[in-house]
Amino acid sequence: MKLKKFFYIAVGCLSLGLGALGAVLPLLPAFPFLLLAACCFGKSSQRLHRWFTGTRLYKENLESYVQGKGMTKKAKIRIMVTVTALMSVGFVLMHQVPVGQIVLGGVWAFHILYFIFGVKTLPVRQEE
Repeated sequence: MKLKKFFYIAVGCLSLGLGALGAVLPLLPAFPFLLLAACCFGKSSQRLHRWFTGTRLYKENLESYVQGKGMTKKAKIRIMVTVTALMSVGFVLMHQVPVGQIVLGGVWAFHILYFIFGVKTLPVRQEE
């Protein structure tokens, strides 16, 4: 049981680090890493989970989404642009694997449609 807890803490810390980098670097998405960190900390330690949910990084990037309120338009666009750029690289590198390109294109399309229609966009007054 301790090994499982250690694993969740290690993955949570790694995800938190990548999420923090993603908050400042334009091509690294913060959202999925921070979401993974929240999940891992929630499964490993109540104390770590409480600490993480109290950080500014969590409050600015995940809190409204986790509460079911949605995301800011800026956050949604940042995520969609990042995913599009990263998947474009994979798409180009798969030029000899048409089935892979089709699958990657389908995943990309689902991702874009999900963020446009599946995730609520917060009104401008709640973004600030």
